[in-house]
Amino acid sequence: MDEQLLFDNIANLLQRVRRSAGKSQYHNSDILVIAASKGHLAEDIRTTHACGLRHFGESYLQEALQKMAALEDLDLAWHFIGPIQSNKTGPIAQHFDWAHSVDRIKIARRLNEQRPQHLLPLQVCLQVNISGEASKSGTTIEELPELARAVLELPNLRLRGLMAIPAANTDTDQQREAFGRMREALARLRTLAPDIDTLSMGMSADVENAIIEGATAIRVGTAIFGPRNR
Repeated sequence: MDEQLLFDNIANLLQRVRRSAGKSQYHNSDILVIAASKGHLAEDIRTTHACGLRHFGESYLQEALQKMAALEDLDLAWHFIGPIQSNKTGPIAQHFDWAHSVDRIKIARRLNEQRPQHLLPLQVCLQVNISGEASKSGTTIEELPELARAVLELPNLRLRGLMAIPAANTDTDQQREAFGRMREALARLRTLAPDIDTLSMGMSADVENAIIEGATAIRVGTAIFGPRNR
């Protein structure tokens, strides 16, 4: 991908982020921008890093591992943002810095057991199926406390917060309503875990409303790279 185009896309995205943060009442001026690089080439990630981004989100494990090997000379932070299957927990625990999509106690325990001792604890978010879609992973709001308690007991994981992918919707009010419920869920969860600080929500089409409603991390692909190769 052309470096100038990437630079322009990132500059435009960061302008959107700053503008939205200025409209938010939740003091979220420091937004973590995660470039959702699934389906894009390692060379594009290298160019994006040269344009100033360091955090990259992947959903396809084997593709991600190949990119990690090709980019091991760079100081990158890798976020797993796709559904986590039981047979994938080992490589995720061994190679990623963050897992945004923990939605079951079984998965959390496997990640904990398989996290190498020489690495820092794996940073995790609990994925909430905020719109109740059968096609999406995620726990329910009601199940969050039990899952959070279990994760807090696992020494090789660090609970950072919540993640969600609301149903696709072009209506601003409905977008904000879903994101607002996530913000409220995080606030309630702080009674169990006062140190949690991450609300991972918002993608290319709805990043403004996510930030206005309190997002602290956004996962953006198309607005940075353009449409995926696949």
